[in-house]
Amino acid sequence: MANALQQIIREHLDRNGWSYGDVARRGGIPRSTVHHLATTERAVRMPQPATLEGLSKGLDLPLDTVRRAAAEACGIHVYGTGPAPGTDASHRPADSEVDLLIASVQRLSDDDRRHVAALVESLLDRAPREN
Repeated sequence: MANALQQIIREHLDRNGWSYGDVARRGGIPRSTVHHLATTERAVRMPQPATLEGLSKGLDLPLDTVRRAAAEACGIHVYGTGPAPGTDASHRPADSEVDLLIASVQRLSDDDRRHVAALVESLLDRAPREN
């Protein structure tokens, strides 16, 4: 069974009659990268941000869609559906980072999660309080 990233790549190739090279040219990324992402069953790590941006452009899809599919292909379930109500689209990258962080924490050992929790508490204690 194809992973989420493979599915969206194959779907857009089939629907539009594109090749790996077409997507690569449209997105400004190497053809071999598109091929690798389209054929690797389980990605070991998230592709670089520039690769995700190029794939997004090459497939003519929102970056968030490609980023979420890539995360799922790596075994990271991404929570959330985008910006919080009442915020504008400029907040989208930060929301995606939060979604990815939340999902990634689940993959840590219990001991590592305690360390992350302590770090977050320490950072929050340093942050200025909002009234």
